[in-house]
Amino acid sequence: MKEFEKINDILDFAINQEQESVDFYNNLASKSSNKVMRNVFEQFAQEEMGHKAKLLDIQQKGIYDVSSEKIMDMKIADYIVNVKPSPQMTYQEVLVLAMNKEKAAFKLYLGLSERAPGNELKNFFIMLAQEESRHKLRFELEYDEYVLRDN
Repeated sequence: MKEFEKINDILDFAINQEQESVDFYNNLASKSSNKVMRNVFEQFAQEEMGHKAKLLDIQQKGIYDVSSEKIMDMKIADYIVNVKPSPQMTYQEVLVLAMNKEKAAFKLYLGLSERAPGNELKNFFIMLAQEESRHKLRFELEYDEYVLRDN
């Protein structure tokens, strides 16, 4: 992971990652023929925009709230092969891609929490990691329901 010298470096990095996630989910939504999943991708893009807004608030005002909720992990993403984005992705491939994206975001925020100066910011990054874990769980449940049950 990149070395950071100041708290604003960490926040700038996290803000950029959230914008990449917004773009990622908006792109998936625009390519999805499944209306339900298109709505899910659009909702996730909105949630990622919310994360970005929280990070911007911290950067500008130092304001944030922390939650300590535990999120279930089905670990499906640990046992599937990653896929590369393409215009002809199957529904299964889209779910795999999304699961792995959320898993990477979870690890990113966990890593940033270890580098954060002070417990408040550390806890905030842990909370963001939990949010990403919640997103991954949503895709794992979808994968379990529509892919694994058909096999």
